[in-house]
Amino acid sequence: MKQLLQQALAQRQKKRIVAAGRIPSAVLVPIYCKDGKFHILFTKRTRKVKTHKGQISFPGGSYEVSDGSLRNTALRESREEIGLKEEDVEVLGELDDFNSATTNFVISPFVGFIPSPYDFKLNEFEAAELIETPLEHLLDKHHLREETRILNGRPVTAYFYDFHGKVIWGATARILKQFLDIYTGLPGFNTCCR
Repeated sequence: MKQLLQQALAQRQKKRIVAAGRIPSAVLVPIYCKDGKFHILFTKRTRKVKTHKGQISFPGGSYEVSDGSLRNTALRESREEIGLKEEDVEVLGELDDFNSATTNFVISPFVGFIPSPYDFKLNEFEAAELIETPLEHLLDKHHLREETRILNGRPVTAYFYDFHGKVIWGATARILKQFLDIYTGLPGFNTCCR
């Protein structure tokens, strides 16, 4: 499945957002095998961070010139937030850029396969906890709620994924929805690791 996902990401045309005044940023969508099933790793942000306090997100943050690329931003931020070393991530490809509705960020998501188990080291300022979510749970429609909201005068669909009382929403949910749509479009997709 990993190779099929990598091919699917390579074959699609990434939608890029170039907007004056927006802050470029990147996140890593970490996937891995645990107990024979694919999982996605999220973090719960602390109340100490500047933006998105207490929200569930992917590891990531703002681009720095020293990064050289947004891919490197996603990897650096993952190391800084959760102790995931760059060399331990197999980047499979990119998803579309997303605007954050509540802040001024343009987010470039990168899908990466990571080893499991892994000795994560949380940055106490940025990450309050790790949330290991089985892919099959996220694909269960009983855990997804959709709402239509008006944003800048236009109707948009907002997604809310529930994982044992923790709610994934906002840009993270939109990124997750796109990933899941691509994943379920793979031939013979399965939530089991093979």
